[in-house]
Amino acid sequence: MSFYTREAAAYAARSDRIGTTKELNRFVAQLPKHATVLDLGCGTGRDTQALIDAGLDVTAIDGSAEMAREAEKRIGRRVRVLLFENLDYTEAFDGIWANASLLHVPRAGLAPVLARVYRALTPAGILFASFKSGGKEGRDTLGRYYNYLDPPELEAALKTAGLWASIDLTQGRAKGYDGVETGFVACLARKAAPVTLA
Repeated sequence: MSFYTREAAAYAARSDRIGTTKELNRFVAQLPKHATVLDLGCGTGRDTQALIDAGLDVTAIDGSAEMAREAEKRIGRRVRVLLFENLDYTEAFDGIWANASLLHVPRAGLAPVLARVYRALTPAGILFASFKSGGKEGRDTLGRYYNYLDPPELEAALKTAGLWASIDLTQGRAKGYDGVETGFVACLARKAAPVTLA
């Protein structure tokens, strides 16, 4: 958290030079028009703005007050300062976008956080979340903590949160803010809808 407090302005300037991930368009395509979306760990608001531009009803939160203020400058609306473990919504969002954010949750705390994420989704809601991979936990060259999940670990963690109609995992490699290339794993998961009896 201290890193993002210190680097918020620089992080915002760098975000201006980097486009959104291609996964964002895939996420948006899964949602109904004007869907309610939570940008969970919005950072400086680059993806938040793209989601707003796509016509979605977006709520943005971040655990860092300084990053939230940078996002507010970008999107021109309030960003709620809230830690993941305090997420308090119930069936409020058709989609949750957690791009490179939940990867900072310590492994011991990931299951209860994912349970809160699951609760915040409407039935049949969509979750996108991405993590650095590697099968361990540790810190990068800038001192930031990561849980470094491999695909089976991510799938298992999701399944502890609740029942999903589908879980689609993809892998790749990319460079982070520190310029170091690492593997990543991303999920696009759909919450199960309740079965109605005829």
